[in-house]
Amino acid sequence: MQQQREPSASESYFWPSVWAIALHVLVFGMLFVSFAMTPDLPPAKPIVQATLYQLKSKSQATTQTNQKIAGEAQKSAARQTEVEQMEQKKVEQEAVKAAAEQKKEEAAQKAEESKKADEAKKADEAKKADEAKKAEKAAEAKKAEEKQLADIAKKKTEEEAKKAAEEEAKKKAAEEAKKKIVEDAKKKAAEDAKKKAEADEAKKKVADDAKKKAAADASKKKAQEAARKSAEDKKAQALADLLSDTPQRQQALADERGDEVAGSFDDLIRARAAEGWTRPPSARKGMTVVLQIGMLPDGTVTSVSVAKGSGDPSFDSSAVAAVKNIGRLTEMQGMKPSDFAPYRSFKMTFTPEDLAL
Repeated sequence: MQQQREPSASESYFWPSVWAIALHVLVFGMLFVSFAMTPDLPPAKPIVQATLYQLKSKSQATTQTNQKIAGEAQKSAARQTEVEQMEQKKVEQEAVKAAAEQKKEEAAQKAEESKKADEAKKADEAKKADEAKKAEKAAEAKKAEEKQLADIAKKKTEEEAKKAAEEEAKKKAAEEAKKKIVEDAKKKAAEDAKKKAEADEAKKKVADDAKKKAAADASKKKAQEAARKSAEDKKAQALADLLSDTPQRQQALADERGDEVAGSFDDLIRARAAEGWTRPPSARKGMTVVLQIGMLPDGTVTSVSVAKGSGDPSFDSSAVAAVKNIGRLTEMQGMKPSDFAPYRSFKMTFTPEDLAL
């Protein structure tokens, strides 16, 4: 039976050492790549690398010692491998964390870029909206200006039409006024001619009336004078008769003549009133007014009032004024109190005929 050869100490640590070196190379490569792609990381802890040199010994004790040493070395290598694995895991975690941070930063950067893009887009949209609004305002302003110009043109046209209509109306009114003036002139001429003819006729009538009135006044005055003279003659005759006869005869003649004297004074009052009477246009034949007259013994008229009207105030007033215009009857002076007593306050009836003597 062939005895197996125990590997030597150098052979026992060869492959572990190779794997350890290869692992370190791989880790360093990964770290290099990670460092190139990620931000700076804190420096890695140093890795202890030990190389065990074993002296060859053929003794049993030496072999055991070597085996023990190899076992310790293997344990040490295992612990080293575990540490390296832990370091590798830590490096990988830090690499993952760095990658996450980088992705987070990239995401934040992308978000910032997206935000800036959105803001730029919004700003662009706002600018476009503002430009559109300005364009709309400009269009509205232009439209308003065009409308204003159209309104001005329309107003100008209307004013021109109105002015033309006014001119036409003025022209027509002037023609109408001219025509009316001519017609009014013709009408006035005709009216003037008619008025002149009427004035001439009225003037002629006034002249005729004046002649008639003058004749009537002369006749009236003559009649009044005759009546006054007759009354005076009658009074004188009555007084003479009274003075020339016996007292009995005088009393009889006085009683007989009293009514005649009274009637004479009534006629005298009517005659004197007729002298100052102004005939009103409303006086008509048949009117009668009764006046209440007050007199003094010297023949002065003191009061005149209407006792019974005729129904025509103008005629009544004219009769009152006519009696007041008598003023004083000197013929009544020297009358006996008994003869004058009826004339202190008495009533007399007047008609237009009485006052037109």
